[in-house]
Amino acid sequence: MTVVDERPTTPAEAPRRRPNRLLALLRNSWRQLTSMRTALVLLFLLAVAAVPGSVLPQRNISPEKVNEYFVEHPDLAPRLDRIGAFEVFGSVWFSAIYLLLFTSLIGCITPRMRDHVRALRSKPPAAPKRLDRLPQHAVLPLPEGGVPAIVEALRRRRWRVAVRGNEVSAEKGYLKETGNLVFHISMVVVLAGVALGHWYGWSGNRLLVAGEDNAFCNTRQQYAEAKLGPRVDSAHLPGFCLVLDRFEARFLESGQPDHFNATVTVEEPGKAPRSADFSVNSPLRLDGANVYLLGHGYAPVIRYTDRYGKSQVSDEPFLTTGDAGLTGEGLAAFPDANVDPKTGRRDSNLQVAFTGLYLPTAPEAPPYVRSQYPAERNPALNLVAYRGNLGLDAGIPGSVYELDERQIRTGKVKQIGDKVLRPGESWKLDDGTTVEFLGTKRYVTLSVRHDPGSGLLLVSCGFLLAGLMGSLFGRRRRVFFRVTTPGDADPAGETPTSGSSLVEAGGLPRTDYPGFADEFAQLVAAVGGGGRPDEAAGTGRDGHDRAGTREGTD
Repeated sequence: MTVVDERPTTPAEAPRRRPNRLLALLRNSWRQLTSMRTALVLLFLLAVAAVPGSVLPQRNISPEKVNEYFVEHPDLAPRLDRIGAFEVFGSVWFSAIYLLLFTSLIGCITPRMRDHVRALRSKPPAAPKRLDRLPQHAVLPLPEGGVPAIVEALRRRRWRVAVRGNEVSAEKGYLKETGNLVFHISMVVVLAGVALGHWYGWSGNRLLVAGEDNAFCNTRQQYAEAKLGPRVDSAHLPGFCLVLDRFEARFLESGQPDHFNATVTVEEPGKAPRSADFSVNSPLRLDGANVYLLGHGYAPVIRYTDRYGKSQVSDEPFLTTGDAGLTGEGLAAFPDANVDPKTGRRDSNLQVAFTGLYLPTAPEAPPYVRSQYPAERNPALNLVAYRGNLGLDAGIPGSVYELDERQIRTGKVKQIGDKVLRPGESWKLDDGTTVEFLGTKRYVTLSVRHDPGSGLLLVSCGFLLAGLMGSLFGRRRRVFFRVTTPGDADPAGETPTSGSSLVEAGGLPRTDYPGFADEFAQLVAAVGGGGRPDEAAGTGRDGHDRAGTREGTD
């Protein structure tokens, strides 16, 4: 038979449990991460991390400016590029701060939400024994109806009430904590909306010239600049085409814009073509994309007739130089000019291009360098002709709005003259070829965008502002009422009371609330029979009358 030792094990004999250091480290790290102090630090770091994205050019927005920065700062630019300074909002370090902030806010909100729900479902606490020690205190006669009358007066003023025998406890002002939680939850939703728009959103910019020959279809190749989210593929872009039919612009006499309106023909898969109008503040809304009007200008129509009698027409847009008169600067190139129709040979040294300025309202006398008004009142086209090897057929990427300065500096392209043309006028060059200024077409600058998180951002920002107002103007406070009958101890607990029953009241603000004394006096007056506040014996701890005329706010 086995004998079992039933003696209790002493602490010295009990095996010592070693604490799990890894578990303790993870627990402490989580507590530190989900503290409000850490969330504020991460929010500040996120704001600081976004500064380079505003100061330095970003590759996904303006790759041309990034290339210019590399040319201007050949030593600094590669170092900045290695740390993602030209792609800040997609860099690893910015994403790390973003995700840590997201996690920290969720960790801060979850326990507070649980405690707030528990507080909303629980009853107000019992009254303390010494109501006279509260910041607000008063003694008044028992109203007709007793305790039920007190409860009814409190509930009419939207107080949460709990009755415990001859005691009444009431609480008000949960809007402050509710607004605080709504504010922080909305901030999390804002971050989620930004992330959703970054992952699944896309955008592109395009110059669209009027006319069916310049139709634009929603493919990435037809955009001047395009940005697709990491979860977006080019094949998933919505299929639609736009043709600019006309563009209307009105200006004040001072040159300030008065009205813009673009009319386009829209073709969408499975739908009949339709006409649609949109303006600056009223975008064109399509299935899966919105089209915004950003700018406008003029595209001179230039016809060049080469030495073999073959004519070519250019209607490339002239980009505005930024002045109020819509002066445009651009390039009209004809790389296929002077091709021998018999042999099919093309002399690359006989390529022709024209740079120039277009002035919708030219001055009466030279110099013709700036338009005086944005509408076409006295149009003029100041052209400069170049001939030579433009390098347009060499396969080297280049701008379609200006000539390559290297071709001019090396002597491969030579200037052969300049002239100011009015609509309908022509210019005969030294080799017998001619160039004609036929008129202008209007063009618009479009931004096509799709942001699936925009609706979520709009709703969450509305709740964020509402929660902020609630957290700023909400005031948490409690009041207590105790009915004392003859024979009970008086409020100070010294001698028995005699005569009629009394009501002892006390008030406690849970947050800084300068108007609580006035609200307490109003409430005591209402409970005591609806008289004026100064008819109730309402005093604070300093002994002064706290009666007032302002209602408390929830």
